[in-house]
Amino acid sequence: MPALPRAVLDGPLSVQTFLFPELPGVQLVRFRTDGRLLRSVKERFSVTLTQRGRSEWWGRGKVHSSTPRTVDLKQPGEVHRDLRRDGPARFQSVAFDASLVAESREALGAPASARLRHLQLEREQPTASAFVRLHAVLDASLVGRSNALELQTALAEALAALVDCLGHPDALERRYRWPVRRVVEALHEAIPEGITLESLARQVGWNRFHLCRAFREELGMPPHAYLTHLRISRARRLLSQGQTPAEVALQVGLYDQSLLNRHFKRIVGITPGQFVRAVQ
Repeated sequence: MPALPRAVLDGPLSVQTFLFPELPGVQLVRFRTDGRLLRSVKERFSVTLTQRGRSEWWGRGKVHSSTPRTVDLKQPGEVHRDLRRDGPARFQSVAFDASLVAESREALGAPASARLRHLQLEREQPTASAFVRLHAVLDASLVGRSNALELQTALAEALAALVDCLGHPDALERRYRWPVRRVVEALHEAIPEGITLESLARQVGWNRFHLCRAFREELGMPPHAYLTHLRISRARRLLSQGQTPAEVALQVGLYDQSLLNRHFKRIVGITPGQFVRAVQ
């Protein structure tokens, strides 16, 4: 059983991260925040429940509203940008390693090119029930009220539900957004070493001006900012696996640890050292 919660605080912000020996590749993160606005780029598939508060956020060019009645879904590469919060909030997110989702896709016959059809569900929808149940079973595990079989069953059902939420984009979306998707893939590949704007543009046959405009319209930030968020998302995963901030800085292309500290604090809200102490 994971250790009981130990919060890491930074003023009004609290972050707790839990790993589960019975569920390799699964991470539960709990947040408590005031009205501060958060922005992130997701490196993994995740499912988020709001326990208290209401927020409005931008994703895929639309504004969404999260409340205790909603379930938010994310996949690698998705941008989440808070627009407004109505005050203090509590929410938690379950993230899945790519290998878990890939295995589920293959077992259930879903193509790797599929993407989430929706970024949000109502908790009352049948599709959302497996996600809500996984959160509940993980919460129960933290106080010793669930066993390995229950945890593994809840995870399998949630992964199957996640695969069911995947679908193919329509022809117009594929034609317009494929170049941006390819640039996103290239930025993932560029996390350790970096990449130039000209190189990104050449990969999709656009000029750099068209690329910058289309990328911002699609994802709400320029390519360089997106890469920085990817690096911090990768840093969070590596830190939760026990690597030191100095080791992580090198692996994510931020060769100065002070640079990692600055970007991590700005994006996550706490320092890498505080984040390490929050992992249970």
